[in-house]
Amino acid sequence: MKKTKILALSCSPRNMATEYVAKEALKAAAEFDDRIEVELYTLRGKKIDPCNGCGYCKKNKSWCIKKDDMQELFDKMAEASGILIVTPVYCMTATPQLHAVASRMRPAMHCFPELLRNKFFSVIAVGGTRNGGQETTINDVIQLFGTRTMNLVCNENGGYTGGKVWSQDKGPEGAAADEIGMATATKLAAKLAEVCLIYDLGKEAFKAGENK
Repeated sequence: MKKTKILALSCSPRNMATEYVAKEALKAAAEFDDRIEVELYTLRGKKIDPCNGCGYCKKNKSWCIKKDDMQELFDKMAEASGILIVTPVYCMTATPQLHAVASRMRPAMHCFPELLRNKFFSVIAVGGTRNGGQETTINDVIQLFGTRTMNLVCNENGGYTGGKVWSQDKGPEGAAADEIGMATATKLAAKLAEVCLIYDLGKEAFKAGENK
């Protein structure tokens, strides 16, 4: 069996608290089982334009006519069993960079419907204040990705729908100091790894049974 891959998508344009949280969460995912493989993909420095609704993908049953970094991200997502979306809070919601990504996912729905079907995703939000929009941001991301045939993995007991970290606007140091918030992030990542591994093992067993 090939390894189960968890892809963390860091949605901040900066290398600060959000990217730190994503890396720590991936460590927890990797430590869950040696059959887990992890990768970090950051939107920092990437060029991904938002969809302009031209309809090219639907009309031609093809990838987007825009040639930027979105195709690379699509390829990463296609390889992964689980996607851990880690975003800072921008105006009580996810970053514009992540919204651009979500808008560009139309080909996966209309042209390549099996690409993301039954993949799993989880969400972690990082806010500068304790109650700074983490929950509204998580709900925003759930809507963005839940409409793409993907399945939500929620948090462990006490974490509710996603991980919520308070950075105090102090970067990695501030995030690390929030032990409760970091626990919601790392436990969620481990749970995502667990669900994806069990699902992959189940698919393998199902296929083996069909071939008997």
